[in-house]
Amino acid sequence: MQIYLPIAEVSVNFFTLLGIGGVVGILSGMFGVGGGFLITPLLFLAGIPSAVAVATSANQIVASSFSGLLAHLRRKTVDIRMGLMLLVGGLVGSAMGVYVFNLLRELGQVDLLVRLCYVVFLGIVGAMMLVESLRAMRRARGQTAPYKPRRQRNWVHTWPAKMRFRTSQLYISAIPVVLIGLSVGILAAIMGVGGGFIMVPAMIYILGMPTKVVVGTSLFQIIFVTAFTTLLHAVTNHTVDLMLALVLILGGVTGAQIGTQIGLRMKAEQLRVLLASLVLLVCGKLALELLLRPEELYVIGGVGG
Repeated sequence: MQIYLPIAEVSVNFFTLLGIGGVVGILSGMFGVGGGFLITPLLFLAGIPSAVAVATSANQIVASSFSGLLAHLRRKTVDIRMGLMLLVGGLVGSAMGVYVFNLLRELGQVDLLVRLCYVVFLGIVGAMMLVESLRAMRRARGQTAPYKPRRQRNWVHTWPAKMRFRTSQLYISAIPVVLIGLSVGILAAIMGVGGGFIMVPAMIYILGMPTKVVVGTSLFQIIFVTAFTTLLHAVTNHTVDLMLALVLILGGVTGAQIGTQIGLRMKAEQLRVLLASLVLLVCGKLALELLLRPEELYVIGGVGG
């Protein structure tokens, strides 16, 4: 069943889009990720223009992250002060990212930039996840205790403008916190991701936050930054396709319930290997499309181009 997406100006199979939302929802339920780093490249492969895929996928991230944030608020595992400082940088970064996105869109280079960003980031993240998960599996076989990073003083403790973050039990400079939020905001605007796959490791290994408050605090920032990014894209680019967003959200909500049940039946190490393999597979597919000669050398650009 074909449906016409008015903003993307393409007709796509309804069940294909529902399946993409469902797959990302299953991954969200299995691995606890928003799925933004996978839903956008999957939309590329489905024939959705890059500008529309980036702007619209943020809607699904907001919807999937909101329910997760409510659960963390009930457990009191959200550092509101830390989240607000990340949000300051994130809002500025998303505005900068949308400006760069619009500039490259006018030059006709936005499709190449977005795809290159995904190839680089998915390749790096996927490789790191695969190596870490294989090491974890070897440790599990050897019955050795898993490695836990020690919280210690580093360069973030020497910078000025220190603040006390009581929930995270930290007294560090606010400058690196804002810079992390800034970088995530830029990524959200250009790549259509929440940035959790970058922000979560940065919060643990750079800021030294306890793992139990990292996910909830990350979701707090992601919701507002992705919502703001979507608003900016809608106002400046008119590239947010509500029909596409609704289908993706419908599939994502359903898939998340299935993914949660699957995740309960698999070991954590197996889940990480599976996710890393999927990330590298999508990365390889995008890289192959960039290297191979396209069937159509010239395409008439529409609103999504």
